[in-house]
Parts: sequence; structure tokens; C-alpha cells
Amino acid sequence: MATLRLATRSSALALFQAHAVRDQLLAADPSLSVEILATTTMGDARLDVPISALGGQGVFVKEVQQLVLDGRADFAVHSAKDLPSTATPGLTLAAITARGEVRDALVGRTLAGLGPGATVACGAPRRRAVLANLRPDLNVVELRGNIATRVAKSKERGIDAVVVALTALERLGLQHEVAEVLDPEIMVPQVGQGAFGVECRSDDAATCHALQLVNDPVSRRAVDTERAYLAELGAGCSVPVGAWATVNGQEIVLRAMLASPDGHEILRTTVTGNDPQTLGKLVASQLRDEQGGARIIATWQRPSSST
Repeated sequence: MATLRLATRSSALALFQAHAVRDQLLAADPSLSVEILATTTMGDARLDVPISALGGQGVFVKEVQQLVLDGRADFAVHSAKDLPSTATPGLTLAAITARGEVRDALVGRTLAGLGPGATVACGAPRRRAVLANLRPDLNVVELRGNIATRVAKSKERGIDAVVVALTALERLGLQHEVAEVLDPEIMVPQVGQGAFGVECRSDDAATCHALQLVNDPVSRRAVDTERAYLAELGAGCSVPVGAWATVNGQEIVLRAMLASPDGHEILRTTVTGNDPQTLGKLVASQLRDEQGGARIIATWQRPSSST
């Protein structure tokens, strides 16, 4: 029996992801054995610091990736949205799992139920920018912490609602906390939201081959398209951008947005194509070069140590 060592973050949601991928592998090939190794990332440990100040992309994956690079683990499972938009040297993105829910949700109150001056907390600059654009009267503040902590914040005095990924609530059995599911055409999801990204060493052909058992071709094309958009912009989760690709046969529809941090300006577009890399780069170029996005991008404060 072949034993594969799976590296993951130690949060409840990350462990759910790891067990889900392990179970898929074992169902596809009962001859395998999978051992789970959990670690704490800088993003988990420094909850008092904004993600952008920690270095932006990769703060939830670097320590997990290092376990694989050092040979202590054979592969890693991440939330695809946490991965840097370009490949990490020595690693290959071997699989994207079947995608779950991509939308964001409000916990606490609905958008219409929030009165003038109500406080809404969320972590992603993308969410804060869109909320500020939709409801300039709201007090939108930053929020760090795991999903359970964020849900609990919605019940505290001084915070009227929080915004979190719907798929995270579903995976942790907290879907009953949802007050409203937000329209993904308006609150365009984060790149890779709802999917798991599975990495292994680039020179480990045997593990890469085994991981094809959990790769979903449709989700792979969608997430590859979104990641190509993000890579062309040179951006990550610490700036207000979003992209959501859907696949129908050979056709890919990519909806994308980029915004000023304060939400005063938001550019959106929807473009159809067939090749993930070509489409992602095309959409990024249109927003940046043809629709005035370069001026907005110049207002972003990029972390000095982003990957």
C-alpha cells in the first residue's frame, strides 16, 4: 500500500478540505493510504495584522508548501483562492477539485436590513470595496479570524453583519447563519473561491499522476482562467479584484472586476473565450488598458513582500 503525506493548514476549514481530498483519493484508489500533516501559517498566527501588511499573496500557504518542498509531505491541499497567481518554484498545481459554491454571504442581517451607518465587517478588500460602492452609508471595517470567529462577530455589539464565503459556511455546517446570499454578478467572487488547489513537487511524477484522480477538468479550466486574469494584473488577495469563470463545453465565460480600495470606482466586464490563459490575459488587458483600470491600479497599496 502506497502512503502519501498530505500537508494542510490546521484550521477547521483547512482540515475539512484535507479530509475531503483524502477521501476522494481513497475512493478512487483504495490501494492508497494518506497521512495528514497539519501546520500553522503566518496568516493563521498573526490575526492582529491585516493580510496586506503580512505580504499579501501566500500568507496562508507558504508554510504548507515548505513541508512539500522539504520532502516532509508529498502534496498539499489549499483553498485555491489562497494560492499566489503564479506557480511557486519547485511545485506544480497538480489538481483543482470539483468546485463548490462560489458566492459570498451576509451573516447577521440582509443588505436591505442594514440601516444607515450600520457596521459590516469583512476581510477581503474586494468585499469591502463592493460594499462601499453599493452602500456608501455603511461603516465597512476589516475582519480577521477563522469562520467561527467571524460568525460570532456578527452577534457582538457594534457589528451588524459580516461577509464570508458561502462555501465555508456550508462546509462547516453553518449555513443556517446565512442572512442573504450575494449576487456573484455584483459581488464578483475571489479567484478560485469554492475550489481546492492540490500541489506537489514538480519532479514527483508518481504523486502528480495519483493526484489526477481528484482533478476536475471543468473546474480546472475555470480556475485556470481566473488565475490567468490575476497573474496578468500582477495582483492577489490583498487588492480589490475578483473573477468568476463558468464553463459550458469548450466555451468559457469570464466575469471580472477591479475596484479602487474605497469602492468609488469599480470596473466590470464579461468576456467569452475558449482558452483559459488567452481569455484571462485578454480580460485583464481590457480592464487595465482599455477601460481605465491602470489609473485605479495605481491607487492600490501593494505589499512589499508579495510572492
